[in-house]
Amino acid sequence: MSAPPLSSRRTICLVALGLCLGGVTIWADDQDPGERVPSVIQADQSPADFLDSIGQRTKARWRLQFRPPPPTPPTDRGRAALILGGLMADSFLIWQAGDSQQFRNNNQEVLSYCRMLGLGEKLLPHLMAQGKMAESNEWKELRSEIVDSHQVLIRMLREQRDDDLAVLTDLGLWLRLLDIVCTSVVENGSVEARPLCIGSPAVLQAVRDDFNRLGLPKHEEPMIKHIGAAIEEISALWRSLTPPTAEQVTKTHEKLKEIMQMMVEKQP
Repeated sequence: MSAPPLSSRRTICLVALGLCLGGVTIWADDQDPGERVPSVIQADQSPADFLDSIGQRTKARWRLQFRPPPPTPPTDRGRAALILGGLMADSFLIWQAGDSQQFRNNNQEVLSYCRMLGLGEKLLPHLMAQGKMAESNEWKELRSEIVDSHQVLIRMLREQRDDDLAVLTDLGLWLRLLDIVCTSVVENGSVEARPLCIGSPAVLQAVRDDFNRLGLPKHEEPMIKHIGAAIEEISALWRSLTPPTAEQVTKTHEKLKEIMQMMVEKQP
């Protein structure tokens, strides 16, 4: 039996954890009720839903998290897939900010990386439609289109038997989303916002599961090893369900920034 799509497995993971916990909020048993801090658990969330939920709980300044364009697409297809995933996460970020010009600029980078992976012409109609929607400020329609395009891209990679590239693209997207969210939490500074640093334990576990699905040869690559080690360090920081500390949030933020840098750096 073939494995379910990445998004379906993430949904299954979130539903299962939500059922086990008996609700959408995690509390530490020994925590004083007056000091309880909720951790968001979503039963079914696309990247767009994920950022929506964060925006509802923090005063996120989305525009301040725009990034300069990535380097020219590398010959390393695995690294290109990670960067492409990050660019797709930036599409959701820019949608939140409602910046049509920045969205079109980012879409040009997405197209460049899609072409490097042999999917440029297949994704071009979707990207052109997105550009027109952004130019016309059709934000509701654009949201649906970028959610669909993410799923189309993953499906196309699987259809051409590039399972590792599909995993890496999805991994790059969710790592960048966590980077965005953690930065918002650091800027927010409130104790109540700290649990949002990883979205939820289920989201972080889904990221770990995605990484572990990579083939053994890919796991042996230096960059992938480093990213895996950083993900495990973040996971170790969040094993306890007690209220997270400022140091915990800071270390998570540093590790996520380290991963973002590893994605774009040329390997020796």
